[in-house]
Amino acid sequence: MSNLLQITVLTLIAGLAMPIGASIAAVERIRPNWLENELRHSVIAFGGGALLAAVALVLVPEGIRTLSPLAIFVCFAGGGVTFMILDRRLAANDAPVSQLIAMLADFIPEALALGATFALSRDAGLLLAGVIALQNFPEGFNAYRELKSSTHYRRLQIIGAFILMAMLGPAAGLSGYFVLSGYPKVVSAIMLFAAGGILYLIFQDIAPQARLKKHWAPPLGAVAGFLLGVMGQILIEG
Repeated sequence: MSNLLQITVLTLIAGLAMPIGASIAAVERIRPNWLENELRHSVIAFGGGALLAAVALVLVPEGIRTLSPLAIFVCFAGGGVTFMILDRRLAANDAPVSQLIAMLADFIPEALALGATFALSRDAGLLLAGVIALQNFPEGFNAYRELKSSTHYRRLQIIGAFILMAMLGPAAGLSGYFVLSGYPKVVSAIMLFAAGGILYLIFQDIAPQARLKKHWAPPLGAVAGFLLGVMGQILIEG
């Protein structure tokens, strides 16, 4: 299988984890009610932990490799400020889609990095694709629940939109392979910008939603999500 076909297939599979997670979230009720709440908040926390792992273990370490301290500061802070402005605009229009934005802000830069990485190491690209897919699954679950509760869109409309979003993966992966593999500083800037934005969303929107009074499983979900990222990074570096 050629590198181009492998990048296309891997990024598509990683992206399709989003509608798969959304399809599971589309199960309307889980009985009993306490289990429904516990599961929902635990998955939100798991997704937050996975996003935090993406920032701490992939986006920031890769982003700081080729940039000067000033460029690192500008890109990371710029991402946080930009996402704050976007969040405020969406809140003013009563459109809470923080989970969706965080999911795409994580998926697209990592798909770009996958394409650029594949040009150097096939094995690292394969492992990165697996990590992205595992992160996208809970993020798709959370984004579906958020959209379903805050918009008028029906189940099939949301899942269909997520399937279309999955197509961004091959486009980003091939762009990384053909264009950005020769411009590592651009890839680093994109990763740091996304990292700053994701970190803002984690603490502004995602972590507060994960808390559930007198329940202790959701924080363990965050630990599990971060651990997933740690193990994935160990496999990639090993």
